[in-house]
Amino acid sequence: MTDSLAHKSSRGVLVTLGGFLSRSVVQFGSVVILSRLLAPEDFGLLAMIMAIVGVVDLIRDFGLTGAILQRKEVSERDWSGLMWLSTGVGLLLTLIVAGCAPLIAALYDEPRLIILTLVVSPTLLINGLLAPVHARIQRDLRFATLASIEALSTLCGVVLAIIAAFLGWGVWSLIVQAGAAQLYRMIALWVAAPPKFGRPQVSREVFQMVRVGGDLLGMQVLNYASRNADNVLIGNQLGPAALGQYTRAYSLFMLPMQQLNATLGRVAAPVLSQLQDDHERYRQYIRAASRVIGYVTVPIYAIIASVAGPLISVVLGDGWEQAGVLLSILSIAGVAQAMGNMQGWLFLTLGRTRIQFILFGVTRPVIIGGFAFGLWWGGVNGLALVYGLLSLILLIPGYHYAIKGTHVTWSDILLPMLRPSLVAPICFAVSWIVVGAVAPWGALAQLLLGGVCGLLPLLASIVVPASRRDLRAILDYLKKARKQPRKADSSSPEANK
Repeated sequence: MTDSLAHKSSRGVLVTLGGFLSRSVVQFGSVVILSRLLAPEDFGLLAMIMAIVGVVDLIRDFGLTGAILQRKEVSERDWSGLMWLSTGVGLLLTLIVAGCAPLIAALYDEPRLIILTLVVSPTLLINGLLAPVHARIQRDLRFATLASIEALSTLCGVVLAIIAAFLGWGVWSLIVQAGAAQLYRMIALWVAAPPKFGRPQVSREVFQMVRVGGDLLGMQVLNYASRNADNVLIGNQLGPAALGQYTRAYSLFMLPMQQLNATLGRVAAPVLSQLQDDHERYRQYIRAASRVIGYVTVPIYAIIASVAGPLISVVLGDGWEQAGVLLSILSIAGVAQAMGNMQGWLFLTLGRTRIQFILFGVTRPVIIGGFAFGLWWGGVNGLALVYGLLSLILLIPGYHYAIKGTHVTWSDILLPMLRPSLVAPICFAVSWIVVGAVAPWGALAQLLLGGVCGLLPLLASIVVPASRRDLRAILDYLKKARKQPRKADSSSPEANK
């Protein structure tokens, strides 16, 4: 990796992480406040709609965002064609979803979903207008711009949602949250990178990206289905109240991944695409990312599993006890998803999206079947448990086919995660013991003492020389974000190559 690219990528991670941290603080505040102002049923109603609209939004994107990031060059003519194509598809799917509102309501036997679906459906058009603009800013490595826009859009939506909830708007306050955030995001992105529609046309190069995007789309739809079939099944079988408990637990379960893994992923796609032909630098980047993921997310999920009950009690208040049990069980899936997040980077940047599509065609139906079996076997808790166990098992074929026949090896992925993965069970055990010991002191004491004590084994592992080397490697990676890249002397041989 050149000095310039190393600086941009590491700084991009920090800037994007800062943006995700800001968003997560706001989102966490909204969870705390809105969970006390709204009923579980309100969250369940919106989740029912979004489980359907979300998969349609993937069809709207058609994998073009990933195809744009993978492509080495995109001309102004291509950007114009992408804008026309994305907007047209967004408008068409908005009309289709609006027309299917009665069918969505019939699926859940919930008449209130008709009007809610009609109001939510225009987000598909807005996303169609925004997708190429967002991809262009990301492709240009303008991570600070994206981070600030997304943090402020989240804040805008949350503030208006809280006001609406105080006014007694119920589920409509959640609609306000999503709509306000999208409108702000649209305005800010268009100001940051004004779109140029030009003459209506879709060039041959754009259709080539569509073909690449087709493989990505199939993979994304299958992946989305496997991550949202649980919402459909719970909503259909147990109703909006049970689904509300599940979605609140799921939103907290996703926070660590949104913080780190999504941050690394946003930066990794454009950076690794530029390193496709530099095998050693590519592997170095993968090892660095794997090390960060291992030391941050894996122990965190181990601690969350032990403090889930008091965490839900403190954050959501009374009436959400089932969410605490679910959050503890979902932490198994959290560990699996954290460890498996790099699979998508590898498939995309190594040009193996067709292989990923075929793999997902096998593994994602297995997960969906696991949802159905788990719900039948043990209710919503059984569903969460089966989901976690299957996610762990499927890491093996996922990475096998992601790196088979490439220059990336199993050691590049697993060795950096090995040491933190061995410490994680100790973190869980210490935290669990402390939570039980201080139970008479209340939920807040359990949360604080259990969380802090759970981190002690991770801190103590620094006495191991190998762990200290890992820590130095992480710190060196972060220092690159502050260090300006060295400019090559124009008279040097390297500068003239």
